[in-house]
Amino acid sequence: MKTTTRVAIIGGGVVGCSVLYHLTKLGWSDVMLIERSELTSGSTWHAAGGFHTLNGDTNMAALQGYTIKLYKELEAITGMSCGLHHVGGVTLADNQERFDMLKAERAKHRFMGLETEIVSPEEIKKISPVTNIDGIIGGLYDPLDGHLDPSGTTHAYAKAARMGGASIETHCKVIETNQRADGTWDVVTEKGTIHAEHIVNAGGLWAREVGAMAGIYFPLHPMEHQYIVTDEVPMIAEIIDGGGEHPHVMDPAGESYLRQEGRGLCIGFYEQPCRPWAVDGTPWNFGHELLPDDFDKIEDSIDFAYKRFPALAEAGVKSVIHGPFTFAPDGNPLVGPVPGVRNYWSACAVMAGFSQGGGVGLMLAQWMTTGECERDTAAMDVARYGNWITPGYTRPKVIENYQKRFSIAYPNEELPAARPFRTTPMYDIFDDMGAVWGHQYGMEIPNYFAADGEARYETPSFRRSNAFDATAREVRAVREAVGINEIHNFGKYRVKGAGARAWLDRIMAGRVPQKGRLSLTPMLSPKGRLIGDFTISCLGEGDFQLTASYGAQAYHMRWFLQNLDEGVTVDNVSDQVNGFQIAGPKAREVLQACTRSDISDMRFLDVRRLTVGMVECVVQRVSYTGDLGYEIYCDLPSQRALWGALWGEGQNHGIKPFGMRAMMSLRLDKFFGSWLSEFSPDYTAEETGLDRFISFKKPVDFIGRAAAESERDAGISRKLCAFEVDADDADVVAYEPIWLDGDVVGFCTSGGYSHFAQKSIALGFVPVERAREGLTVEIEILGKKHAARLITEPLFDADGARMRG
Repeated sequence: MKTTTRVAIIGGGVVGCSVLYHLTKLGWSDVMLIERSELTSGSTWHAAGGFHTLNGDTNMAALQGYTIKLYKELEAITGMSCGLHHVGGVTLADNQERFDMLKAERAKHRFMGLETEIVSPEEIKKISPVTNIDGIIGGLYDPLDGHLDPSGTTHAYAKAARMGGASIETHCKVIETNQRADGTWDVVTEKGTIHAEHIVNAGGLWAREVGAMAGIYFPLHPMEHQYIVTDEVPMIAEIIDGGGEHPHVMDPAGESYLRQEGRGLCIGFYEQPCRPWAVDGTPWNFGHELLPDDFDKIEDSIDFAYKRFPALAEAGVKSVIHGPFTFAPDGNPLVGPVPGVRNYWSACAVMAGFSQGGGVGLMLAQWMTTGECERDTAAMDVARYGNWITPGYTRPKVIENYQKRFSIAYPNEELPAARPFRTTPMYDIFDDMGAVWGHQYGMEIPNYFAADGEARYETPSFRRSNAFDATAREVRAVREAVGINEIHNFGKYRVKGAGARAWLDRIMAGRVPQKGRLSLTPMLSPKGRLIGDFTISCLGEGDFQLTASYGAQAYHMRWFLQNLDEGVTVDNVSDQVNGFQIAGPKAREVLQACTRSDISDMRFLDVRRLTVGMVECVVQRVSYTGDLGYEIYCDLPSQRALWGALWGEGQNHGIKPFGMRAMMSLRLDKFFGSWLSEFSPDYTAEETGLDRFISFKKPVDFIGRAAAESERDAGISRKLCAFEVDADDADVVAYEPIWLDGDVVGFCTSGGYSHFAQKSIALGFVPVERAREGLTVEIEILGKKHAARLITEPLFDADGARMRG
């Protein structure tokens, strides 16, 4: 056995083998995989082996498409068979809401180059003869769907990796992982110790246990999952004898997936009475065994399946496969460098290993070998969860996700499990005021405030919801008087030290402000991609406050610490500092009434320390609403006192609370972008207009400078623009295709309804040469094309007089 290696991958399932192969493919040959038993020992060997591209996140869908197309490449490289069956698949819709979801997914696929299509009930019957189409109103057909041999595919990855120089050590249980002072690792196994520069945790069912060896908690949990294989089904036998093969069928109403297996059928269920497995840890001696059959758990699902697929009743049960596999709380993988732990990488919770394993391996290998990925990995980045998450939170969220696996995923839906968990001192006050709650990064956030007699629940929908009227009231309060909302949805950081300014100049692309001022700046990756949009406030020389998206805390802290200079400290104070935003034409009057300091000369982008009521605060003259506004920060214990002062004085000026639904409407009036919508690692500063905040004049080689200058000189091919949409009862959410001259030329990044202007607005990318005022395009919303016109003048305060005055 090797005793030194550049990368030690722990876990020999399909994901571990994919990572191993992709590292060799990208040029790292000194890599090894360590497996406690045989390859595939875990969830891989008993997987149903299905694969599909359908995923609500477009980057995940694209990676699933990559995975599926990779299998033929593996076969060609290794000469081994993956047992591929590209039979296509159809997802059924038995109600309009589910059909809306499928149409929205089809729209996304247009600009992704995926050849899916919406099909009628009659077409479904031709595609899938075993399906009873009673009650079906349509479906989505994907020609890429299929299934494979899990064991053969995993061994093909392994062989391809060995051909690239990798080594694999089986029957080699890892006992300890100990980090040395230089950041490298000693991996202690039953066969001896391996010194590795990097560790990859691809432990699957044992990922929690492997992580615990390094003091890391991975938020995932195994769930029991059951599928059934039948004896020969006459209809399937007839199709086979005729030289054909039956496609996959996903029936969300029945929480089931079905495919051909030999001359019979295989059907699996995501049943409601599901069960978490190995709650207190996965036994090390678990391997190539299954769980006892449990028909009681899936009794209702089977009854429904027999109605949807009557042919199932014509055959007996040949075998039952009942085994565990792992989920993260949102069902997506946990991939990437673990925040706060040097040279430790995650490739865990990949519950759809044969749909996602190739893409996960590619992204992680790119991350390790080049420092960043070719696309935004936010949906699967292990950093999307912070150190606040616990096993007690993870388990109910995983159960909820399992139960919602085939449910309709609404853009405005707030799932209830494990909530409320994290709250601010304002929770009970806002709750008494009628708050309808959302959450971000585990924290409860008011989405809007329901009036007396209105429901305290937002109806999930692809169309305008029952929050519409409440949101309009809150927008009106901001634009006509003054609104107040909490600013705990900002991530907040304190940067201190003699080298703080120089460090910020290097890590941020924009200008670092002088004392008493703030600036807006993008943060770039070395390749010039957007990895943050920040506000920098200079509280004193060597003392800065940064704000950005609350949900990106672990992501941003990981980057800060990876690039930290000597003599600089960065502290995440997101949950130690809170406060309020007040915005609207009366905002100055409210703040002035709460402080003895004169604020009449406080300019736009000024920062001051003020006593507001009894509370010492940092006050910034800026507002994401695009209105006259202030962000007022204080320590957490003082927040309720600050509220009392602002709310009390605000009564004389018509103050009203507003939530995130109103905030998202207000920002559209000014075409302000949002993190992970307009601003993400998929885009660059120049494409999105953030290049206006880059300081190319500063004499600093800031991260991403060369790439940004190269793009500036070469020009861009697409540009983010705003559109007024001739919508009906549904607005743009994200990724709707933009049609021009009969072709899809772009896509939307976000949108919604401007209650101020009473117009439907979309933000999206179009070819830069066509991005001119008045350009007429069509935007496809829920399968229907709507006329849209490119606009360049903001809907509110176009000259900035109120915001800056």
